[in-house]
This record gives sequence, structure tokens and C-alpha cells, in this order.
Amino acid sequence: MTSIPDDRYGLYIHVPFCSTRCGYCDFNTYTPGESGSSSMSTYLGALEAELELAAADWDRSGPPSTVFLGGGTPSLLGADGLVRILAAVKRTLGLAPGAEVTTESNPESTSPAFFDALLEAGYTRISLGMQSAAGHVLKVLDRAHTPGRATEAAGEALAAGFEHVNLDLIYGTPTETDDDLRLTLDRVLSTGVDHVSAYSLIVEDGTAMARKVRKGLLPQPDEDVYADRYEMIDSALRAAGMQWYEVSNWSRPGGECRHNMVYWRSGQWWGAGPGAHGCVRLVDDPASGRGVDRDGVVDASGVTRLVNAKLPRRYAEALGAGTSPVATVEPLSTGDLHTERVMLGLRLREGLPDELLAAGAGAVERHVGLGLLERAGGRTRLTDRGRLLADGIITDILLAEDVSGGPVA
Repeated sequence: MTSIPDDRYGLYIHVPFCSTRCGYCDFNTYTPGESGSSSMSTYLGALEAELELAAADWDRSGPPSTVFLGGGTPSLLGADGLVRILAAVKRTLGLAPGAEVTTESNPESTSPAFFDALLEAGYTRISLGMQSAAGHVLKVLDRAHTPGRATEAAGEALAAGFEHVNLDLIYGTPTETDDDLRLTLDRVLSTGVDHVSAYSLIVEDGTAMARKVRKGLLPQPDEDVYADRYEMIDSALRAAGMQWYEVSNWSRPGGECRHNMVYWRSGQWWGAGPGAHGCVRLVDDPASGRGVDRDGVVDASGVTRLVNAKLPRRYAEALGAGTSPVATVEPLSTGDLHTERVMLGLRLREGLPDELLAAGAGAVERHVGLGLLERAGGRTRLTDRGRLLADGIITDILLAEDVSGGPVA
């Protein structure tokens, strides 16, 4: 198992723009002319203003060492817009030496010149939305790019000099066959990328796909198919020298996404942009440690979850008026943080320290006996079989902690 840097501070930047809306997507995104949207130039100005606020309000001992631009479609801002954002980050919050800087990109809005400009500006990692190499699957997902464009873009990013390139896949889409997935994996592995993310399709309420499933125009995804496809993906990527380090993520040694590790290891991150979520200590918050009752939260941790206004127009209006765009402030207790650490950390290949799971020991032992968890070196980890049932295992442990009176202090 490779050693992954334990980064403490990350910055997530949400870019809410998409040229079209994918039928399965329920993210906070807006197509041109939609109600509540804003122009890209207005968004960029507001984002710069928020980064100024973050520099003053975020209580941290150093600059972020990971930055991740997600969306939406960050590449719609073009190289100039993305370069401007990174310059604003460096000017306000700063950037740690050796920082990882990632942007998501849709294949159809990239080019060799685009990648050249980002590399020169200081971006270190590219994440491309591929989903599938089968044209009919992309059509079901309402993806705009052609089947070969994602792998072509990955090749362009690697040729530009990016060492770390990710391809995002979705499996289990209605009409997808085993052969479709094999084709997709063959195309992925032909590129030489060092990271793959693969997620089962979730039919979210309120999406165009959910309406089609409800009307019988598309079949409901099948859980057994999900499991079979996951094992196909894992087998193919392992055979090619990639290892899973989180249930839905595989990489070559050193190719792990450090920014996502900030989330999974319960670090701090500031969420900037419309609808972005952050989890940080604030400069003006005196609560720290145990025994503090803050806004009704007993045993407050001193860590606060912040959620920005969702609509880009309202987000920009708040910052234009010199006020914070934050719509929700949620102080977190030490119990809240423990729950999140178990939920996220047990999905990692490295697992969690045994003592962190002591309050749920009965559930842990039961799943060890079933071959779904294993203990080694003072840590508890999912087995290969356990990965297929990760959500249920984690829920069982947390329920057992509730019965026992909560986590051990």
C-alpha cells in the first residue's frame, strides 16, 4: 500500500455552469439562460470576493495543499477563466509547496492548447468525465461528447505533461451490457492514465432519468448487475497495475487524489462557489474541544459546516453587496465528526484504527466473522467482499454505537 500525503487543508471551488443538463444529474448546475443563473464573468468576480472572505475567516495554520474545481463543467470557463481562478487562490489563501491542483473537465470543452495553458499556470491534475465508451450508453445519459473524445482528451492531457489524469466512469446504466463495459475498460487502459473513478448509476429523484424510469421508458437499474460490473472493473484495473484505495477509486502508486483524501480523512476544506459545502474552523469561533455548548450543540468540536446560497445570481448578489454568501451554518459536535469519519474513512483501503470503532465492536466482530471486515496492524478494513456491502456495514457499526451509548471518548 502506498503512503498518501496526509493533507490538512483543501479548497473546493464549485463551477455551476453546464452547456446542457445530463439526464441523471441532480448537482447544483445551470445551463445558459436558466432562472437564477449568472454570467461567467459575474461568477468569477464573486468567486474572487469569496476567496478574500475565506482568507480572513478560515482559522488555519497554513495554506491549502489541495485545490479542486468541480461542477458543473469548469472547462466551460476556458483556460483563461481557470488560470484566473488559480491566480486568485494564490493571491488570497495562498498555496502550499507541492500542492495538488485539479480541475474537472468535460472532453468536448478541452483541447491541447487548453491543457498546455493549465499546466503552465500550475494545475497538476485533470479529471475527465468519460462515463462510457459505448455511444448508446452516452445517449441514455444525455452526454454531449462522442464515444472516443474522452480518451482522446486524456491523451492530450498526458502529452501536455500532466502526470496525473483521471477518467470518471458510470456503470450500470440502463441498456449497458457487459461487452459495453469491457469496451470502456479497454479504452481507458489504452490511454495510460494513472487514476480511474467508477460509480454505479444512481437514479436521483427529480431528474429526467427518474421520470423515464417511472414511466417505464427505461428499466430500473439492478443491484446484482451493479455488483457484477463492479467486480469486472476491479479485476480489469488490478490486472493493469491499479489498486483500489477508496471503494470507488483506483490508481497507480502515487496517483491517488489527495484532495478527496482530505474529505475521507476528515480534514478541513473551504467550499467556494454557489451551493458549495465547506467544513472548517472559523477565526471568530471561540468553541474548541469538549464541554462547549454553542448554538445548542453540546460537546462542540469547533468545526463548522458552511453551505453557500445555491443560486449563482443570489451568490453573486451577496458578494457584490460585501456580505457572505453562506446560507447555512451548522456547528458540528465531536459526535458528528466521529460519525463522518467512520462513514468516509471505512471506505478507504487503509481503513480505520481499531480504537475508533470500539463502541461498535459487536457489529465489527460480526462482520469480521462474515469475512466482510478484517483486522491487521491495529486497523480495521473492508475485505474485497466487504466493499460490495460497504454502506450496509458502516450503517450497522454506527447503529451499534448508538445502542452502546456512542463512540468511546
